[in-house]
Amino acid sequence: MRVGVTVFPGSNCERDALFAIERAGALPVELWHADGDLRSVDAVVVPGGFSYGDYLRPGAIARFSKVMTTLEDFAKDGGPILGICNGFQVLTEACLLPGALLRNVGMRFLCCSVTLRVETIKTPWTSLFEPSDRLVLPVAHNEGNYFADPWTLDELEAEGRVVLRYLDNPNGSSNDIAGICNAERNVVGIMPHPERFSDLTLGSVEGLKVFESVLSFVGTRV
Repeated sequence: MRVGVTVFPGSNCERDALFAIERAGALPVELWHADGDLRSVDAVVVPGGFSYGDYLRPGAIARFSKVMTTLEDFAKDGGPILGICNGFQVLTEACLLPGALLRNVGMRFLCCSVTLRVETIKTPWTSLFEPSDRLVLPVAHNEGNYFADPWTLDELEAEGRVVLRYLDNPNGSSNDIAGICNAERNVVGIMPHPERFSDLTLGSVEGLKVFESVLSFVGTRV
């Protein structure tokens, strides 16, 4: 299986994502921001970093890159997409996910590990988990405070579209939300970094199951 990783100017987690994908057993494929060819991948990761230097606001410029036009079509066709940290921000800017990521409460950059609860396994990226599983993953962000209007929050909760939830909210996110999915459930955005916990040499393998999940999901569709 082939899993693509988008690369924007300012991305700094694409190598970690490529490594995690390989560790999970797939072929990692780089997807350059100026190229609209997704190179026949089965799933796509939009990684963390500071795409286009976070000018204007995080993800605002990356949203208009050529690769995103193709990625939007991929999403409409049911292709699995995971946005991690800045990738989550890009997906909200592209309106592939609702809401926005605001400055952290306290106005400080956060770099720490957080404890999370898996709220739904009905996405390609959480399919191998059990409901209410707990995992510890690192976060590293300045704008990780998830915000949406009350109607959107009610919809996300009612439809079971909160994917991960903080057990000790570090950034002020509404409803302790650490990740969500779209209505079709194939597009997921999360602030924590599973790729950074994908090998014991990195300190943990708790994040590896996220990538193994999408391979299992894609395998059932082949």
